[in-house]
Amino acid sequence: MLSKDGKKWQIISHTVLMIFSLCALIPFLLLLSASFSDENSVMTLGYSIIPHKFSMDAYAYIATRWADIGRSYLMTILVTVVGTGLSMIITSMFAYTLSMNFIPGVKLLNFLCIFTMLFSGGVVGSYYIWSNVFHIRNTIWALILPNLMMNAFNVILVKNYYLNSVPAALREAARIDGCSEFGIFWKIVMPLSIPINATIGLMTGLAYWNDWTNGLYYLTERGGSQYFTIQLMLNRISQNITWLASAAQGSGVSTGSVPTTTSRMAIGVIGLLPILIAYPFLQKYFVKGITVGAVKE
Repeated sequence: MLSKDGKKWQIISHTVLMIFSLCALIPFLLLLSASFSDENSVMTLGYSIIPHKFSMDAYAYIATRWADIGRSYLMTILVTVVGTGLSMIITSMFAYTLSMNFIPGVKLLNFLCIFTMLFSGGVVGSYYIWSNVFHIRNTIWALILPNLMMNAFNVILVKNYYLNSVPAALREAARIDGCSEFGIFWKIVMPLSIPINATIGLMTGLAYWNDWTNGLYYLTERGGSQYFTIQLMLNRISQNITWLASAAQGSGVSTGSVPTTTSRMAIGVIGLLPILIAYPFLQKYFVKGITVGAVKE
């Protein structure tokens, strides 16, 4: 049973969290409402939780480009699945190596991993290496390899999870029984690491899904448009809407048939929808993994 003071602080904390939750939820509700609103009503009456005048014009306009958007969706799913899978494998194996303090040179590897969290070669150096050494421009690897494949922060999270949540005695017993290090990693460590794997998988997958900078740097309209992801495609549609509206104004033609504002809102909803669907299924693992993996050794 909670004491009187405990109940009071519980009510206060719940109230504060509800306020913060509403602050995070209201912008999305406004985004969703605007995407189903009439363009003129949004421009004259502003945004509201409930549309002043319901309209599907924004989604109808996007539907005219659905052939390109559908291909971009498939490309985004492919890049997200492949990139996240490879990232989880590399991150888990590297973190497992860093967690074994008896390996010669592991302290140097730990230092190099943390060093990359503080310093980097910058955009120019990275662009030169990926473009002129690895030649990934206008290929699908341009969306997978740079920046997102491995993150030092994720490596540290996974390493701390291995140290704090996977009993060292269990691994030592497996070594005594003759199990190889890869066997220990695959049959013992990985099954016990579902929470942290779900955590880094969600964060990495979210980064891949929302990424558009790699496409901006390494894909061109002529040579790499077939690899455009949903974020790049929707950004291009948004730019086309702006251009159409500007051209219409310059020629004196009414822009009422071009749902500029509401189409941008609909574009945002389309980009967010898959993440909103996937997150609830991974939330319980995310909370446990992020708290346990963040504990210092």
